[in-house]
Amino acid sequence: MSNLVAIVGRPNVGKSTLYNRLTESRKAIVDDMSGVTRDRHYGMAEWVGKPFTVVDTGGYVAHSEDVFETAIREQVSIAIEEATVILFMVDVTTGITDLDDEIANILRRSKKPVFVVANKVDNNNLRNDAAVFYSFGLGEIHLISSMTGSGTGELLDEVVTHFSEEVETENTLPKYAIVGRPNVGKSSLINALIGKERNIVTPIAGTTRDSIHIHYNQFGHEFMLIDTAGLRKKAKVKENIEFYSVMRTIKALEEADVIILMIDAVEGIESQDINIFHLAEKNKKGVVILVNKWDLIEKDHKTTKVFEEQIRQKIAPFTDVPIIFTSVVEKQRIFRAIEAASKVYENKFKKIPTSKLNDVMLPIIENYPPPATKGKYIKIKYATQINGSSPMFAFFCNLPQYIKDPYKRFVENKLRENFDFSGVPVQIYFRQK
Repeated sequence: MSNLVAIVGRPNVGKSTLYNRLTESRKAIVDDMSGVTRDRHYGMAEWVGKPFTVVDTGGYVAHSEDVFETAIREQVSIAIEEATVILFMVDVTTGITDLDDEIANILRRSKKPVFVVANKVDNNNLRNDAAVFYSFGLGEIHLISSMTGSGTGELLDEVVTHFSEEVETENTLPKYAIVGRPNVGKSSLINALIGKERNIVTPIAGTTRDSIHIHYNQFGHEFMLIDTAGLRKKAKVKENIEFYSVMRTIKALEEADVIILMIDAVEGIESQDINIFHLAEKNKKGVVILVNKWDLIEKDHKTTKVFEEQIRQKIAPFTDVPIIFTSVVEKQRIFRAIEAASKVYENKFKKIPTSKLNDVMLPIIENYPPPATKGKYIKIKYATQINGSSPMFAFFCNLPQYIKDPYKRFVENKLRENFDFSGVPVQIYFRQK
């Protein structure tokens, strides 16, 4: 199970700034992909070699006075339920407000590790002012300035001590997660796939409390299906379905090998779908896109082509992804989705022999060498695939520092043309020979 860190707190205490610092600042580890929408509130981070997901809960609150505080309380409850560690942010310059007190009350009842993070401690005088937060009874106060970043390192050193160790499960079956926004048809897809023969389906108990694992074994395919559809809403969480489903999705996504991302044909691909897609890409997961409810679309001979183009534009630059148009209700092409997922799974673990890789790629590179930089010619000598859980290739050359992104993309495209890596992110490194 992956580790999830949730940042909670009332508005304007600096949650987003801390979130940005955690997810963006270590650019080397967390490459920010261009084209990712600005409104994403969850991202990958890493500290001392331990990866984790950060969720900024503030981004999900509807800003109207009456629902506002209720929404914040709900988010805190969801965060308690789903997160590994909770960062409770307060603002040292304003002291304790009623809403802070209320959040502290909810957090005190939780069994999760809670860190009180006093933000905007930009000088020594303010350090003393932070003592007031001890009255929450939530233990140590961590002083930070999310603007300058002071204190965040020490905070993270503490946070990672609460992470659960990744346990390698015995189960070596492929894991497919069906994800997508609420009401896109995830449950119906699962029911259509497993039919009524419940004896084939054994929900594995004790895997994780929050996503059901279904063992699928029929029609020559065997895999684990991770179902995020059953939101199984707790009584106390009434409204925030969107936020809840995002938390669930992130967890399922990190556990799976291949993500089956369901999109609503009527509504088209929306920013949250694109966020999930990029998160899958960043986590180096395989992806299959299912456009569901296709039966509701008025069609002419061009429709699928046009729709497909629109999707590929929005998910660029990683566009080599199977897109399948389904109608779960009409049971159209749902098994094609499973076939696509298993093909993507194969591609994810595909190994290309070094001799074959060089026979194919070196002549292409010779015909289209990287452009010379500062009068220096770049010679690429040979290539090899690096071992990993997703395809990674090293190209050895004399001046790797001069190779720019467009050429990297050219090499990636040629790799994809010659060896099928459809649905899988491919990493390409140029190394000093």
